Amino acid sequence: MSHHVRPMTSDDIPSVQEVAVRSWKDTYEGIIPEASQERFLQAAYSTERMELRLERSRLFVAEEEGRVVGFISTTNVNEEGKAMLGAIYLLPEVQGNGIGTKLLDAAISALSELQELYVEVEKDNRSGKAFYDAKGFTFVREYDDPIDGHVLKTVEMVLEVKQNSGASASVDH
Repeated sequence: MSHHVRPMTSDDIPSVQEVAVRSWKDTYEGIIPEASQERFLQAAYSTERMELRLERSRLFVAEEEGRVVGFISTTNVNEEGKAMLGAIYLLPEVQGNGIGTKLLDAAISALSELQELYVEVEKDNRSGKAFYDAKGFTFVREYDDPIDGHVLKTVEMVLEVKQNSGASASVDH
């Protein structure tokens, strides 16, 4: 099945909200209490917050047969060539098909001055950590991250990016 990655528009907000909710439930079941998940998702993925993100960050969606099945969100690159990968989520049923890699490649290519891409991943999120490990992200630090009265162990990782003079980016492994 072919997957198409493109910049997100405001029309995609409801689909992205659905991907976020379904992916979170799948990823964090047994890690974050459900009530905490609900409160976080309502705050982080409200339509108002999503519209702000569209203005201030870079978002791409992955489509399969016209349906949004995943998305990625990054900050813009700062003066030091650094950016944060804020979110990369896929519907559970499409994971493992290379869509996450396509989204990551699109985001990196769009960040022309990027040298280091940082991500924070929950320590117990094994599939997330495995994905970042496979893409060449390396460990920076681990810290406690309180979310709604529940303390998560968060791991910060970084990807060193080598930009070509051309339009595409290559990732050094």
